[in-house]
Amino acid sequence: MSEITPGAPQFYLTAPTPCPYLPGRYERKVFTQLAGERAVDLNDILTQGGFRRSQSIAYRPACEGCRACVSVRIRVDDFKPTRNQRRILKHNRDLVGEDRAPHSDAEQYALFRDYLAARHEGGGMADMSVLDYGMMVEDSPVNTRLIAYRHRGPDSALTGLGVGGLLACSLTDELSDGLSMVYSFFDTETKGRSLGTFMILDHIERARKRGLPFVYLGYWVRGSQKMGYKVRFQPQEHLLPGGWRIVGEDGEPLDPLPEFTTDSAFG
Repeated sequence: MSEITPGAPQFYLTAPTPCPYLPGRYERKVFTQLAGERAVDLNDILTQGGFRRSQSIAYRPACEGCRACVSVRIRVDDFKPTRNQRRILKHNRDLVGEDRAPHSDAEQYALFRDYLAARHEGGGMADMSVLDYGMMVEDSPVNTRLIAYRHRGPDSALTGLGVGGLLACSLTDELSDGLSMVYSFFDTETKGRSLGTFMILDHIERARKRGLPFVYLGYWVRGSQKMGYKVRFQPQEHLLPGGWRIVGEDGEPLDPLPEFTTDSAFG
């Protein structure tokens, strides 16, 4: 009989449910709990292995006969914004991202509800109450920040705080090798700013200033229009069967698959 190592994470498999990205398919997830003094290190390891965090749970897809969901991370040091991305950065120079502890409030929840109604009506989060939202933001056993975007004020350079109404938010985990954008949302009525793209560009710059090599974007799903924007941030790596590989905007690897040799760390 095999023995379970004390303190080792236990993994579980969910029952099949309809896939939210590809019609006619079903998804399953493998998950484990993040808890205790090892939660930060475990979250690091699992994120690098293709997991995502939701509150105190780390999960990844484990669908039968489907590998459409692919983990994505941007290579910060090599990233060069496109002409359109430079335009977006310029257009949003009047915004500031307030770096806060992960506390929820009514203003955030109102923006979150408006975002879901406009972009994800009928999705899995559509029925989240204010209490559910509070748990999503605050129930984190790891190093998590809330980046709240507002207009710059006269003292923003000194205080890091903005003025006026909330325009966008990102719940972001701080990892040993990067920033992981757990969930973000924004004012869909604000036209011309491309706030979703701006938040990613802002996170790339935040990671660069801190010497972190990656920004993790979660999953890219080939064939899903909702996920298509993620491959626009180049160069980036996808977690494929051979490990993390540099890919192009079509999701195809640009580098050759490393050859296995007996001199590897595994002998």
